[in-house]
Order: sequence, then C-alpha cells, then structure tokens
Amino acid sequence: MRLDHVSYAVARDSFVSTVQRIGSALGAGFVDGGVHPRFGTRNFVLPLSGGTYVEVVTTLDHPAADRAPFGQAVARRAAEGGGWLGWVVSVDDIAPVEARLGRTSTEGHRVRPDGFDLRWKQIGLLELLEDPQLPYFLQWLVPSEERPSADPRTSTTIHGVSIAGDAASIAEFLGEPADHPLDQIDVTWVEDEEPGLVSVEFATGHGPVTI
Repeated sequence: MRLDHVSYAVARDSFVSTVQRIGSALGAGFVDGGVHPRFGTRNFVLPLSGGTYVEVVTTLDHPAADRAPFGQAVARRAAEGGGWLGWVVSVDDIAPVEARLGRTSTEGHRVRPDGFDLRWKQIGLLELLEDPQLPYFLQWLVPSEERPSADPRTSTTIHGVSIAGDAASIAEFLGEPADHPLDQIDVTWVEDEEPGLVSVEFATGHGPVTI
C-alpha cells in the first residue's frame, strides 16, 4: 500500500500564510493546484522526491463545501484551528476497496492553472469523517507524469508519519499488516487525545523536519 500524499487543512484567512510557512520549513515553494469544483475546496501542492506530495487545502465560499464529504472534512479541521487532515493511499485498482466498503467511489477533478483537467476516483471520506485516524483511498485516472507527485521541486522526502489510533483497526481498513501498513514509509503509533495524523517527518537537505 503506497502513500500518495498528506493533506493539511486550514481556514481561508490563513491559507496563504500556511502555504508559505510549510514551504519555508521544507525548503521549496508550493504550486497552485487549482479548485476542486465538486468538493468546494482549493489547494496548493508541493511535489516531493519519492513519489509523494504535500497538499495544503481550504474551503471555498461555495455550497459544495457543505455537501461533499471532503469539503466537510476540510471545514471541520479548519474550524478546529487547522492542521493535518489525513493521509491518502493510492491504489492501481479501486474496485477491491469499493467491494470491501460496500459502495462505489466518487470521481473528483480539478483544473490546474495550466488548463489540464486532473481526474481521479476516491473513497473513504465518510470513514475519515467518523474516525480521523483512517486514511482514504485514491485511484488516479491520468498518466503518472500528470499527477501532483510528478516533477518534484525538491529532494525532500516523507520519512515517516505519526498516527494516533489503533494499529489493528487501520490495518483491517487498509487490508495490510499492522506492522507494515505502508511501503517505504515509517509509521509510528502514538497516544493523543484525538485520533488522526499527528505529525509528518520529512528528510530535507538541511536535516529532518517534523510538522
């Protein structure tokens, strides 16, 4: 199971400053990802080495943000003061995940500033809303060279993630072993008052950085 990206949610009034702060900490600038019209959100992304990326996302003043599970999740995290929204795993075929969860995935898209229509399928946001420790799943519907992780802007990689939650529950949800839920990424289980993604450790050119 491969980590696709990690998502950091903030309120609209701190969106730009958060993008600048995280970019400065990681030694690279984010790029404008565009608007998610079906979810009522927009993002900036930072492609990293190792085939992953960081997303900073906020809601738009749009009805879709209140209707779509992703918009609801972003709004809720922003209302809590902002922070890590969650972690996203990519799969080559989302059909087995649909079968395990008992429903079909949702198609998403956003038009990048260069005009390219980025498309994917996703599932698991309903579970994330109920239990923030859980990831959601994504299957890209575009070639690898068009995905947000393509053309990294830095040598920085994601070394590991710290998650407050139950390893067995997450392993069952992923269909992966509890002691090795993600390929090439260290997962540390920690105790916290609230479940979810607590921190991400990055390996940068100037040493480890934890956000």
